[in-house]
Amino acid sequence: MRPYIPPRTEAQGPSCANPGLAITGVGLGVFMATVDFSIVNISLPTLMAELNASLATVEWVIISYALVVTSLMLGAARLGDMLGKRRVYLAGLAVFSLGSLLCALAGGAIWLIIFRAVQALGAVMMQSLGMGIVTEVAPRHRLGRVLGIMGSVVALGLAAGPPLGGLLIGAIGWRAVFWVNVPVGLVAWLFVARYVPESPPVETGQRFDAAGALVLLVCLTAYALGVTLGQQWGFERGEVWGLLGLSAITLIAFVRLEGARAQPMLDLSLFRDRVFGLNLVMAWLAFLLMGGTFTLPFILQIVLGYTPQQTGLMMMVVPVSMGVTSPLAGNLADRLGSRVVSLAGLVLMAIGCLCLSSIDQQVGTWGYILRVAPLGVGLGLFQTPNNSAIMGAAPRHRLGVASGLVALSRTLGNTSGVPLMGAFSPPTSWPRPARRPTPTFWPRRRRP
Repeated sequence: MRPYIPPRTEAQGPSCANPGLAITGVGLGVFMATVDFSIVNISLPTLMAELNASLATVEWVIISYALVVTSLMLGAARLGDMLGKRRVYLAGLAVFSLGSLLCALAGGAIWLIIFRAVQALGAVMMQSLGMGIVTEVAPRHRLGRVLGIMGSVVALGLAAGPPLGGLLIGAIGWRAVFWVNVPVGLVAWLFVARYVPESPPVETGQRFDAAGALVLLVCLTAYALGVTLGQQWGFERGEVWGLLGLSAITLIAFVRLEGARAQPMLDLSLFRDRVFGLNLVMAWLAFLLMGGTFTLPFILQIVLGYTPQQTGLMMMVVPVSMGVTSPLAGNLADRLGSRVVSLAGLVLMAIGCLCLSSIDQQVGTWGYILRVAPLGVGLGLFQTPNNSAIMGAAPRHRLGVASGLVALSRTLGNTSGVPLMGAFSPPTSWPRPARRPTPTFWPRRRRP
């Protein structure tokens, strides 16, 4: 049986003399943005002490970043299709590096929150268009392998962030967490400027749908803010339901508005392709499920009694297993097709969920690792061929928006999954850890 390869009726895109170096430049930007997402989380306690700020204030260092990335993802993707993906991606690298520099120089918590929003503005341009650029420059028969490598870059960034952040904070201070982005951003900018070819818009005379962008901005901001505040305040608050209701109303208005536009920001006809629409929904559901892994640090420390340092190392199991699997999944997708490999990944994720449900106070270190590893392996097997199918089904003049939709499905999945899983399993209801023998490969286990 021949493997399924999504149809493409248009030219692959601009020719690239050295696709390997072009993809390296894009990968550096993706790695930098991914590391920054995970590295800042570990610095929050230090920021509270150094900036003399409350936890509620410091949390906005994370929230401001997430709100900008979520609300502007499709707008940045649409600009990439209109102005050229390379041009917008380079602007994103420059803004992100500048925002990192400003964060490192911030004199107070409020300024740090503002500069994090600037940093996020650059990150959203990179995240929304990185996959579109890679799809254009990669050889068609190697698209799965290349997207698998990009998946490994994302996983490596997630895995390296916490230990790298702890090392930098301990050796230099919290400002080093942002300083490190500046040289990496400069190198990535030079690679992209030198090796990624220009990608002029396929269609001329395009106009930006400002009204649609504004309605979508309100919709996504209200949703992200609603679920974030709901997680902090509780979903019984009227303000939270008001934000979620506003999000639902503006979503309906956005769909009606885009359906009536000659040049919409989001071309709804893309969803007539069953491969494109269904695989996007599956991506959202997969990351909705992965949002539940936010409970793992609480389980490791509160229930199983590990120290924060040990917890940081054990949290690397999922991204490392995902990073190891993603290139293999890309190769298999190129040979066997996306459907078979994606299905295998979903089955493994289901098995991983069943394994996670068996964690109790008596689970040892190896028992924990063997229970969570299938989740990372399954996500690695699922994500790469799924993304390959989505990007392969998108027409070239909509590659930017398709790339933005893939990134948005990941962001909204995580944003929705964290409060949903937290509601089902509140950390305050968990038991205190039981006394058990310390594993031989840990120097010491924290005791209650």
